[in-house]
Amino acid sequence: MSSYRIHPEAHMGRVQLKVSQIERSVHFYSEVIGLELLARTEKTAEFGAGGSEVLLGIEEVPQAQIMRPQSVTGLYHFAILLPDRAALGTTLRHLAETGMSIGQGDHLVSEAFYLNDPDGNGIEIYADRPRSQWQKDAKGEYVMATDPVDVESLLKLAGAWNGLPSGTVIGHVHLHVGNLSDARKFYVDGLGFDVVLHFGNAALFVSAGGYHHHMGLNTWAGVGAPAAPANAVGLKYFTIVYPNAGERDQAVTALREAGIEVADTPEGPSALDPFGNRAVLVTASLS
Repeated sequence: MSSYRIHPEAHMGRVQLKVSQIERSVHFYSEVIGLELLARTEKTAEFGAGGSEVLLGIEEVPQAQIMRPQSVTGLYHFAILLPDRAALGTTLRHLAETGMSIGQGDHLVSEAFYLNDPDGNGIEIYADRPRSQWQKDAKGEYVMATDPVDVESLLKLAGAWNGLPSGTVIGHVHLHVGNLSDARKFYVDGLGFDVVLHFGNAALFVSAGGYHHHMGLNTWAGVGAPAAPANAVGLKYFTIVYPNAGERDQAVTALREAGIEVADTPEGPSALDPFGNRAVLVTASLS
């Protein structure tokens, strides 16, 4: 087992999705979610929020397949972290006005709402509670739950809607995997994330720097679930952002020492987990 631990300032960056209809998805992410369209080609688009770098990229794939929910490994949801509770209240009111079907969960460490894009890609939009309020159990793992959100108090904070605000980031990425043992070898032994929570025997949450989770890993699609075909909608890759090139290079070395192949791609050094999910390792200026 590698002794490498991920740098505490590492965090999630860009999420790249495959979609079936670019125009429909551009409208959804701009008008419903409230991301800012930064760049556009015939088959691709990039989005940020409040002057940020790219948070989300989408690309239309030919003959796209939309898979049955929880039938393959890949994206469960990507999570958009808002800077404060007022921003969450404003966003909630806007989403309600669009008529979207919205799920919810008070996770004790955060308050979250859930919805799907037109291709069924899962999205979480959330705000963290202050870290001083996060609690750990006797095993040193974070205490989390899925309780009803106090929607009324959130809506009282809602202001004028003008899209997602400055300070919005990708908070975490949650994946379907084929089994937790192999997932742990890749994300903990290889990438060096710290385990922060076991959710029964079917999910594992890992993070850098004591965050409640940067990655969620679950077997809810079934142990041994197959990888999605290449032309399926869903996740193409996600990025992990390191504070500098030296830290990124240490991560690359640790992956290779763990027997994990690292490829040089246009986006940066990248590695496939055992279930077909691609992690791209970037530095803060290249995220």
